[in-house]
Amino acid sequence: MGVESGAVEGVSWREPPPARAERRLIREAQQGSQEAVAEIYAAHWPRAHRAAYLVVHDAAAAEDVAQDAFLAAVGALDRFDRRRPFAPWLHRIVVNRALDWARREALRRKAGEPEDEPSEEARPAGLGDELMEALAQLPPEQRAVVVLRHLFEYTPGEIARMLELPRGTVNSRLRRALDRLRELIEVQG
Repeated sequence: MGVESGAVEGVSWREPPPARAERRLIREAQQGSQEAVAEIYAAHWPRAHRAAYLVVHDAAAAEDVAQDAFLAAVGALDRFDRRRPFAPWLHRIVVNRALDWARREALRRKAGEPEDEPSEEARPAGLGDELMEALAQLPPEQRAVVVLRHLFEYTPGEIARMLELPRGTVNSRLRRALDRLRELIEVQG
């Protein structure tokens, strides 16, 4: 699964570096190298933003969530184990922040606060309108496991560790979400 190309403030996106190079970048970032942090950001931003967007379904909120997650990850690099891959650790932070955002939004709606109009200018490429509409109708917890499993290709065990859930809960959420997606897409089609 490739990463989209783009540029923000002169940073060009690229695929995450090979494991050895990534460990070197993490070590340099842990030692305070801003260049290493910028390289890590450039390599992981597209997928982090995409994960956030697919959970929150709002481009502006996804950008805020992904940026907040990156800041949290950079702030916690001293606790990161360089022997482990960076992407799953970052995705865990992103998805947890996105779920927190979705829960806050649900509480705001319940409290009767006016709802912000979701912005869609940064909708991920490659996902049809039908699927995006169906995903938006899932509860955030189900949406998160579907995104991690089927779009980022993590195993249920990896997702369970990322979200600190029992594996059976992940499997149950996946099954319910996929059943609901199937129903929604059949009704739309």
